[in-house]
Amino acid sequence: MKYRLLSKLRSSLILIFLFASGLVVSNLAYSGDDNSGFNQLQEILISYGFVVKQEIPPKIDNSGLRPYGLMNSKTKTIWINPVVFELGNAQAVLVHEAVHAAQNCAGEGQMSLLNLDLEPPQFTRPYFMRYHSYRREIEAEAYTVQVQTDSLAIAIKLLEQHCS
Repeated sequence: MKYRLLSKLRSSLILIFLFASGLVVSNLAYSGDDNSGFNQLQEILISYGFVVKQEIPPKIDNSGLRPYGLMNSKTKTIWINPVVFELGNAQAVLVHEAVHAAQNCAGEGQMSLLNLDLEPPQFTRPYFMRYHSYRREIEAEAYTVQVQTDSLAIAIKLLEQHCS
């Protein structure tokens, strides 16, 4: 009984940390309540054959955690959790997923590194270090672009380079 309670407490603390840390990173690249950048990027993704759904993403594991954004590379479907509009980080989340879309295009349906000339800022490391091997590198690129001041322009350029 005591072990189960400690396990649940630890799981809850991890989820709280991940949720809170996601808010911090996602908000860094957001530029206000104007959704014009989000809308522009969404239209570009659609033009390259991606489906963008503004709905709660499917569960990704047994934790019950629903991410802010998710991309299925096989179906080219991107989910954007509606809560990100309330939190004010919709554009940052879509930029992150757009980088994954560009990675998908670069790998012709398989996730492939873009080999960006950007280094991940130190403060982004906790967000992608929880992943392992190749997935860590894929996420590092997405988080790195997401926090750039010109993240929208970078994401659009990556899509143009790799999805055209």
